[in-house]
Order: sequence, then structure tokens, then C-alpha cells
Amino acid sequence: MEHTIAAISTPIGQGGMGVIRISGENALDIADSIFESVSGKKITEMKGYTASFGKITDNGEHIDEAVVLVFRAPHSYTGEDVVEISCHGGIYITKRILRVVLSKGAEPAQPGEFTKRAFINGKMGLTEAESVMDIISAVGNQSARAALSVMEGNLRKRIDSVREILIGLAAHLSAWADYPEEEIPEVDEESLKESLQTVKTELVSLINSYDAGKVIREGVDTVIAGRPNVGKSTLMNLLSGFERSIVTNIPGTTRDIIEETVMLGDIPLRLSDTAGIRSTDDPVESIGVQRAKDRLLSAGLIFAVFDASVPLSGEDMELLDLLKDSPAVAVINKTDLEVKIDSEVIKSKVKHTVFISAKTGSGAKELEHEVGEIVGTSNLDPAQGILATERQFNDAQSALKSVEEALTAISLGITLDAITVLIEDAINSLLELTGERVTEAVVDKVFSHFCVGK
Repeated sequence: MEHTIAAISTPIGQGGMGVIRISGENALDIADSIFESVSGKKITEMKGYTASFGKITDNGEHIDEAVVLVFRAPHSYTGEDVVEISCHGGIYITKRILRVVLSKGAEPAQPGEFTKRAFINGKMGLTEAESVMDIISAVGNQSARAALSVMEGNLRKRIDSVREILIGLAAHLSAWADYPEEEIPEVDEESLKESLQTVKTELVSLINSYDAGKVIREGVDTVIAGRPNVGKSTLMNLLSGFERSIVTNIPGTTRDIIEETVMLGDIPLRLSDTAGIRSTDDPVESIGVQRAKDRLLSAGLIFAVFDASVPLSGEDMELLDLLKDSPAVAVINKTDLEVKIDSEVIKSKVKHTVFISAKTGSGAKELEHEVGEIVGTSNLDPAQGILATERQFNDAQSALKSVEEALTAISLGITLDAITVLIEDAINSLLELTGERVTEAVVDKVFSHFCVGK
């Protein structure tokens, strides 16, 4: 029997309301022992999906007024009896009520234990459970839609459709090999290859969605680089929405890396404004210049800024050389002035080029489009159901590897028994992905990343 658990499910701090959640066989009895309803009705007498108003007490002492919500098994988030106590928000009150609940026999919930119980009790699959934290931590519309799509089972549907094809193939191959006396149709190699190719295409699509999905969830490390006074700090301030970097017409104002997380459309950028790249005798500025160059090597995305109002300089050309094979957007800035720069030279060296005025804000939409092209979010449909975790990605990769090996085995004329084993390996990888065949250690690791109370 699982012990009854309790935790504060709302953020700790001052607020209008706090929620203490209790789940387990004794949840109703524990809540009854500390709650007095104005109607006199006991919590154990309440139906599921009903609420009662009253006060929380501790050995006769009135602690707070509260609304108690009752959810009866199996029709609750965890699949167990659940009570949620909604009290006034505040550090002291919520913690005091939790202490009283624990004193009556509940145990402190571990990180993610409520959702873990929902998974164990069959209320949701492992992919759906993992999406819960993605919903909580979503930073934009795209990331929220992607997480909600997974929680609603869209990723599971994609995986199930692939797995059903593989199960059908494995069943046919096994039956044909094990029951030769029966009139089972012979396995057609071309049909087998066609089915496996369909599975491969869908798995590749799933795997390719992972990096773009990771970008909308976690953001991308982005460096703003360029020689002094091209408008890097003005661009930083435009994207961040307020004056974060110092903006002057004096070259070399920014001497170190200034960082800010911003949203470009639905793409989170962990943005760094760096020192202007130029030769300098100033020892402090030279350190900043070297740090800027170092950041170019590790950045997930580079905004290389150029001044449209002047011809290309030697420092501009040095930056273009540094951008070779890097994920970069050439940002030709100051288009509100007379354009004198040779943009064709820049376009010949950088695939993605936009013209903007960081001062007026024109060109921001074009910048957003080019960034989407680079990081892969332009064609991403979060409603499809996309891979959300490294665990899911690795399991999908394992399934794909087995399918590719099966296709190779067919081409080499290897026996169908060996091909059957490879198909079964792919099925097992997909079962691990959805959580239908997964070790306790994996389950514990998944939920260890959750917050307490969810």
C-alpha cells in the first residue's frame, strides 16, 4: 500500500491563495481531522468533484479559513483519493497547514511524486507525464502548445502508429516462420522494405523535431558580435525591450559580455552583447574583444552586426572570416541612414542576411524569420506531438537504428529470423519511450526533475 503524501502545490511566497495537496488512501481521513466545514458535513461524506468551505484547525486552534476540494479514486489526477486545501497565500500559513497535515499521518511528497503516481496508476503515459513539467516551465506560446500537445497524447499517437506497423510485421514474420504447415502468406520482401521505410521516415521526422523543440523550450545561446559602434547594444535593447546595454556613439563602450534572455517571436534567445571586435591598445578592452571572439566559437546562434551607412572595414571582413560554417545571421543595421555598405560581399559569405534599423525597429520580423530558418522552428508544428526529452530522443534513435539495420539486412539477403529480432528491438525501444516497458530506475530519474507538489 502506498503511503499518503502531501505537499504545497503553489509557489512559496506571498499571494492571494495557496494550495496544499494530499493524495493516498488516508487523504480524506487526514483532511477530516483538521477541517471543520460550516455545513458540518465531513470530508469523508463528500462526493468527488465537490467543495466545502470552513476552517483549518490544529488541536482546536483556528489557523485559517479554507476551501477543500475532494477528488475520489480513480477519478483524480493521481488515481487515488485526493484532497486539495485552498487557503490564503503566504509562507507562514501554507507551511503551517502542511505541518498539521504531516502531523496527522501524511508523508512529505518527493519531487514529482503526484505525477509519478498518476503514471503508475495508469492515468497517463510516461511521455504525457514528462510534458507536465514542460507546461509549467513553458516560456512562450510555441513551447506551451508543444507541451500541451504531448500531454494530450499526440506524441503517443505518432509512436503508436509506428509501433503498430512494426508489431504487424513481427507477427507476420513469426507466424510464417513458426507455423509453416498453416496457409500463411509468404513474406514479400518488397512489401517488408516498404513498411520499414515508412517507419524510418516517421522516426526520422520525430527525431528531427527534437532540436527545434528544444530551442522553443530552452532557448538558444545567441551572441551579438561586430566591430565597435555598429549598433550591437541598440539591437540588444531593441530585442530585450528596454535599455539593458549602454548606447553611445563612442567606440568601445561595451567592454565585457552583457547577457539577457529575450523572446524573438516564440523563440527564447539567451542573448549576449559582446565587446566590439577591433584592434586596441587598451588592456581591459582587449580582454573583452578576446572574450567576444571566444564566444563566437561556442554560440548556438550569432547576430553579426554591420553598419549599413559606411563601407565594409577590415574589422568587418575579419568578422566575416570568423563566421565561416557558423549558425549566423548577418544583421545590416542603420538602414535608416544612407546605405553605403557592399551587402553583396556579406551575402556571399553569410547565407542568412537581414536589413534592419535597430533604432526604429524596422526589419525585426525579417530577423525573426531568418532565426527560425536557422534553428529549425520555421516549419515546426508543435501540435503534432514532438520529442521533448533526451530520454525520448535516445529511445527514438535506438528504434531508428534497429529499423535501419533491418533494411540493410534485407538488402544483404540475411535470414528473416534475424530481421524479426531487429524489428522486435525497435518495438522494445518504442515501448520504453512510452513507458510501457521501462525500469524503475528510469521512472525515478524522470520524476526526480519535477518540482515538489506536482
